[in-house]
Amino acid sequence: MSEDSPELPARDLRTLIPEYAGLARTTTLLNPEPGDPDVRESSLGGELLWPADEPWPYCAQEDHWTFGTDPRNRTEIVPGAVPMVPILQLYARDVPELEFPQGKDLLQLVWCALVHEEDPGPVMPRLYWRNEAEVVAAGTLSALPGVSEGEYDEDHMPQPSTLAPTTAEDCPRWLDLPEDMWETWEPRLRARTGRAVWPPDSNVIATKVGGWPAWTQPADWPDCESGHRMEHLLTITGDIQLGDCGGVYFFHCRRCPGRPWDWRFDCH
Repeated sequence: MSEDSPELPARDLRTLIPEYAGLARTTTLLNPEPGDPDVRESSLGGELLWPADEPWPYCAQEDHWTFGTDPRNRTEIVPGAVPMVPILQLYARDVPELEFPQGKDLLQLVWCALVHEEDPGPVMPRLYWRNEAEVVAAGTLSALPGVSEGEYDEDHMPQPSTLAPTTAEDCPRWLDLPEDMWETWEPRLRARTGRAVWPPDSNVIATKVGGWPAWTQPADWPDCESGHRMEHLLTITGDIQLGDCGGVYFFHCRRCPGRPWDWRFDCH
């Protein structure tokens, strides 16, 4: 074989490996755009439809901090509890592909926007499933607690954005493929030069609901306490500058009462 033999052209992996196409799932891309969303709208970083009789969550970790004005040094330690910040609000009418728990039609996510010693990304996230009509009937919080300068790290604060959800087909990254698949597929991915070439995959890297995580590190799927592998619920990435994090991934178990959930994040 000549040393200058051309490699096979990079093609969509679904074309080269039909089995890969069979792993496709539907995802809802949230497509945030900077704006001024209302509390009755789905949003990233906007105000939340919050019950008036439910205390706003705070982070009371003792080791949270921010880089302050110098990103090279940890310069500002933040004492005491700080309010968590709104990250995501989704109404069922905007994401019909997402199966909400019975009687719920509103999903909300908040997290602490500081950096923590043990978890260099955003930590202490909290998920809430609610019923919109019940929240409105009982009364809503007129204003959410604001965070003051120095009580958040800019990398973890989303810009208030409206959403324009669209559906797409999403396939796993190679990090999610079991080893036996590699052994079976590798001969079909081998280029004419004798080395394997991994063509572009069809994993969507975006803030999205459902589909597959866009891991940048080895896949790390959580299990619930009953031993069930959780399903990917949503990913937050790209639209927030999460330091060196690739993304924040949320998972839930639809097989257990109360729909337990967990989260992961990884870095580049």
